[in-house]
Order: sequence, then C-alpha cells, then structure tokens
Amino acid sequence: MSTLAMPAPNGAILDRRDEIAAALRAIVPGEGVVSSPEEMRPFETDGLTAYRQLPLVVVLPETVEQVAEILKFCDEHAIPVVPRGSGTSLSGGALPLEDGVLLSMTRFNRVLDIDYPNRTATVQPGVTNLAITKAVAAEGFYYAPDPSSQIACSIGGNVAENSGGVHCLKYGLTTNNLLGIEIVLMSGEIVRLGGKHLDSEGYDMLGLLTGSEGLLGVVTEVTVRILQAPETARAVLFGFPTSEAGGACVAAVIAAGIIPGGMEMMDRPAIHATEAYTKAGYPLDVEALLIVELDGPQGEVDFLIGEVETIARRCGASYVRVSQSEAERQLFWLGRKAAFPAVGRIAPDYLCMDGTIPRKQLPNVLARMREMSEKYGLEVANVFHAGDGNLHPLILYDGNKPGEFERAEAFGADILKLCVAVGGVLTGEHGVGIEKRDLMGEMFNEEDLKQQQRVKCAFDPQHLLNPGKVFPVLHRCAELGRLHVHKGQLPHPDLPRF
Repeated sequence: MSTLAMPAPNGAILDRRDEIAAALRAIVPGEGVVSSPEEMRPFETDGLTAYRQLPLVVVLPETVEQVAEILKFCDEHAIPVVPRGSGTSLSGGALPLEDGVLLSMTRFNRVLDIDYPNRTATVQPGVTNLAITKAVAAEGFYYAPDPSSQIACSIGGNVAENSGGVHCLKYGLTTNNLLGIEIVLMSGEIVRLGGKHLDSEGYDMLGLLTGSEGLLGVVTEVTVRILQAPETARAVLFGFPTSEAGGACVAAVIAAGIIPGGMEMMDRPAIHATEAYTKAGYPLDVEALLIVELDGPQGEVDFLIGEVETIARRCGASYVRVSQSEAERQLFWLGRKAAFPAVGRIAPDYLCMDGTIPRKQLPNVLARMREMSEKYGLEVANVFHAGDGNLHPLILYDGNKPGEFERAEAFGADILKLCVAVGGVLTGEHGVGIEKRDLMGEMFNEEDLKQQQRVKCAFDPQHLLNPGKVFPVLHRCAELGRLHVHKGQLPHPDLPRF
C-alpha cells in the first residue's frame, strides 16, 4: 500500500476559513459549527486511527433543510465536504480534509416511525445500529445486520459502507435490508428513493447509493426492514486442532445446504485475547474456534445442531459446546463481538483488514497469511465472518517502532492482493476509503475505474463530496466524457445515458 496522498489543499479556501465558518453559522446557529483546533480534535480521525487530519471546519446540522443549505453553499463556493456518521469507519472513509467541511450527522438521532404491519422502521442516519433493534425488541422484532461496532456505528454509516455483521450469512448485508432512503445531493436537491415497499420501479438507484461511501450524496433518512425474532436460537462452539480444519468445516456445512444464522471463526491469538477480556468460556487448547448459530423452529434447530456437529467432528473438531440458555448464547457472541478491543490488549496497535474470498479458499488463504506473518515479522490475529468468506485479519504492530507501521501496511496490502488473486474482492463491509484506494487497480483496470467515476460525475460534477477516497486517480468530469456503454448492455437504445 503506497504512502497516503490526499488532494493538495486549496490555499484560497484555507484563507477563507473564518468567512466560511461565519456563513455556516448563519445556516446552523448556536453550537452547530466548530472551528477551533482544540474543539475539532475529536473529529481528526475515524476508526483508521493511523491517519489524522484536522478539518477546515465542522458543522453539525439538525434538519434536512440545513443539510441542503450547507451542501448548496459548499457547491457554489467549490468547498469539499466529508460526510461523517459515528466515525467508526475502519477504512478512513470519514478522514477529514484540511480544506474541507466535515459534515457530522450525529444530531440526526431520532426514530421517526415504526410500522409493524409493514415490518419497517424509519430512522434518521445518526441512530445507532443497535438502537433500531432496541426500539422494536418489545414487540418481538429486530434489525438483522449487526456489525461488531453496532453499539456505536450509525445506520447512515452502515448505508454508506454496506455493512454486514455476524448474521449477514443468512439475513444479508445492509443492502438486503434497506427499503428506502432520503438523500441530499451536492447541489442541495433533496431526493427520496424507495420507501416501505419491497422493490422500486426503474433503475436500482437505491442499490447504487448503498455502499457509495459518501461520494454521491448525504443520507438524511433511512427505512429498513425489521424481522420477527426467531422462535429458537442456539449457538455452538467448535474447537479445531488447525485453522485449516476449521475452514474446511465452514465449507462443508454450506456445501451440505445448511445456512446458519451466523458462522464466525477465530484463531488462537484471537481466542486467547478474547477469553482474557470477556471470560466467554472459550477453549484455550485449540488452534481455531468456530461459532455456529442455528435459528428457527425448535425442532429444526435441534436437528440442524446434530447435523452440524456431525460435519464438524468429521472435519476434526476436538471440542463441542452447545449453548443451554439465552444468556449463554449471548455470552458466546459477546466474546466474538469484543474481539477487536480484546486484541488491542495484546499489542500497542493493529490494522484491521477486510477482504472477502470464496469459502473453499479459507484453508489456503490462512496458510498463506501465516507465511506472510513470518516474512514481515509481525503477528496476526484472525477474526472473520467465516460463513460468507469475509476476513478480518488484525495485524499487530507497534507504531512507536520505526518502520513497523509501514511493514504492517505492506502486509495488509499483500493479504488484500491475495484475496483478489483467489477470486475474492478487496472489501466485504469496511469499504475502500483511503485504506484500499491505491489497491483498486488490483481489481479494476483503468477503463473500469473511469466508468465508475462517470457515475460520480452524474451526481457530483465538481468532485466535492469526499474527494481523495476510493479512486487512486481522480479525473475531471470533462476529461471522462459521457458514460460509455458497450453494445448490448442497454435493454433499449432510447434509455438515458449519463
């Protein structure tokens, strides 16, 4: 991964900081604008804490109209804007710009509507992921996507990154549970896409915006589907003598036609760190731990637990423990969801990577990562959504030691290149941001990237929304020309082109 390079700051904008702050205060009065370096310090980084940059100014709007006015003002004055939710992004997606306005959506924190007959919840983007489930739990419902950071991450950020979680294997990512959004374009135009209905007519604009990492618009309202809690849910811990055996079990379970509610895996370093942190009851004499959750009617769950146990023992499982109560099931998951902070106890710093591979490649990729660990002289703890092949290797390093951060980045880049080489992708849920930006060429050629940028040009002609993220080279819209579609790709010749 190359040294981080962001667009050179615009000196003319920097010289107008006070003027810009005053104009924003006219739009968002009171304490809605933060401009002193001391007060802006909490906004200088996101979950990718290796990079830090103070923004030009921070603005915290409370209404959709204020968001529209802010974006319209910035568009008219060619001022970059970085949208920010809770700041839990692990790819640097919310890293500020020195000459850019940081648009924080944390004050958009209300649940607007819960519609149980239609099984939907409409919320503002600053509502945390877990808060949606808490809002509907009394009626026996929940929101399925559950990132490990669900206690803190906002639903607006989940939409921007298309977040997943431990239960996405069966219930899907954010995009599979999203029904409608309200967004504000850079021009200040307010647009609604989708609603409470299952699908929308015309182009899948909702799909285009989901996972767009704040490059196309700012989300101001979100409608998601809520699900009825299953009758029964039980989790099983399986311990294996090798990570390869655990990976083989994952592939065998899916190949048998069984789709668990969740299927997570940790290796020895992660197991030991997590058990010391949470006391979840994990075995310490195994090399890999697989957590498998089955949910549904009681009879089905009991049957599937037996089937999965048979498969696991055939793959060499040396430890089996089935949750006997809801409290014990929650304890199993507490350990997994606390894995990231737990690993922080065994190393001064770590990089949390995010790549996705075909499930059958798990044993091969784990073996290759061990070789890389020896090559770079850095330990790695593996925690990942095994069921859908989404890996989260945690590369341990000490930022105070010269050269270790650079080695950690190079190690991470090699892991992501390996993911692509075996038929996977650069990111499963954390997004590209700045972390993987310079690796986009591993997946896409120059024409692919230009085609994607033409879509951005249709929404943001001046490239003012979150510039410096996702694309390794940013072309001016005039240089890209019209969106080129090869013959046969459009179903009708009269359909509009960007």
